[in-house]
Amino acid sequence: MSRKRNSMNNFIWGILGNIITSIVAIIIPRLFIVNYGSEVNGLLSSIRQIYVYLALLEVGVGDASVVALYGPIGNEDHLAANKILAATDRYYKKIGCIYAACVVGLGFIYPLLLDTSIPYMTCCLVIILQGSGSVISYLVQGKYNMLLRVDNRNYVTTNLTTVTSVFTDISRIFLLMHGKSIVEVQTTYLIFNLIKMVYVSWYIKKHYKWLDLSVEPNYQAIAQRGAVFVHQISSLVFSHTDVLLLTFVCGLKTVSIYSMYATIYGMVDNIITITSNSIQSALGQIFNTDRKRYMELHEVFETYYLALVFSLLAIATIFILPFMKLYTEGSDINYIDWKLPVLFGMYQLLSYGRVPSNMVIGFANEFKTTQWRACLEAIINLAVSFVCVFKFGIYGVLFGTIAALIYRANDVIIFANHHIFKRSMWPTYRKWGVNAIIFILIVILFLEISLKLDSYIGLFMNAIWISICIVLIFFIINSFVEKKARKIAWQYLKSSFTVFFNR
Repeated sequence: MSRKRNSMNNFIWGILGNIITSIVAIIIPRLFIVNYGSEVNGLLSSIRQIYVYLALLEVGVGDASVVALYGPIGNEDHLAANKILAATDRYYKKIGCIYAACVVGLGFIYPLLLDTSIPYMTCCLVIILQGSGSVISYLVQGKYNMLLRVDNRNYVTTNLTTVTSVFTDISRIFLLMHGKSIVEVQTTYLIFNLIKMVYVSWYIKKHYKWLDLSVEPNYQAIAQRGAVFVHQISSLVFSHTDVLLLTFVCGLKTVSIYSMYATIYGMVDNIITITSNSIQSALGQIFNTDRKRYMELHEVFETYYLALVFSLLAIATIFILPFMKLYTEGSDINYIDWKLPVLFGMYQLLSYGRVPSNMVIGFANEFKTTQWRACLEAIINLAVSFVCVFKFGIYGVLFGTIAALIYRANDVIIFANHHIFKRSMWPTYRKWGVNAIIFILIVILFLEISLKLDSYIGLFMNAIWISICIVLIFFIINSFVEKKARKIAWQYLKSSFTVFFNR
């Protein structure tokens, strides 16, 4: 019952946290654009992508640790869990020291590679401050985050991140509106990451008294970190290569355009990710302890997860251009381009639509078996993006990402169903087909309807009723088509809400 309760907590607090941070954070990019120009906004986006790649220093330790912990945590084998976490802790401390050196080196070298009017020392300090949070995470709280994730207590870190993000953004807004330098604005990252470190350490000591990192480390339990690392490289390539290519080929202003669309879609991404993460740990434990029950829950998860993904992205496709027109009014470059929502929409559908099957591969610890497939995905992305970016610019990098995802999404679906479940791929493809048809029809319908979207109030009021209608349409049709999933979901929801309201 604790699994259900924690899953509900993860979902509810995750959604609330996303709403709060999205409202506050949406203000930041515009303030950067208006006060410092699109070049500074592009620089910050470029730096964020660099640090995503620098995270490869982790070499798959985190995800390998999570997979290894599902069994011990599910069976309350504290000794085995301590040995895995001890190994994780030792790896993370080494990684943290190397990461810190790389942050300093990057701060001094990267500004020399940019064609920008931003002062060298400003770039240097901004880069170092941006990376300080990850250094703290690796050195202190990295292994704690893994424990909370596996124990289905994501809501702890979600709540903490929400609170610190709100205070960080409020501080940044205050500093921006009072004309402070970009260096002073970025200092807020360091301050609030230190606060997060203190709180997480306190929470773990209070609630996990059995935790003992002095035991003999079990390095063998996370031996698949190398194979996990290959998958992480692939994920980072198709998610973050675009910005780096645009930085050096098209310039920081084009990066700013790309990052603005990515930011809006990122809000949708957050809701989708929260949904999957809220139950991932529970599903992972069930997969390793009760395979029959997992098969039932997988049908439910896949059905309604895909309905959620397609419905949210349909909403984003309808409203992103009207919002972007209002949001970027008065900026120094044009941000309006109808082709970008189409390409971003395809990218997101392929990326998140494969998540249920991809989770199964992770639960089954099939990282090594599938690593060459991940390598091929990365190669396709890099090759197509590099060739196309010089001719098509911002569209070219998206072509590369979509090409790689078309291959990999189908490969993941086939592997999960055929190799792990030993069944036909048809149930998954049927769900994809149904949702794709609904998506196309809804987008065409609402784009044909004349809506008053020339103000924030008009946009917001129309977005409310249209979003409710779209989500209901997707869920109702999927419930009608997938009768088995509907029955299981209804039983599970009744049980979950009973647990939640009777606490």
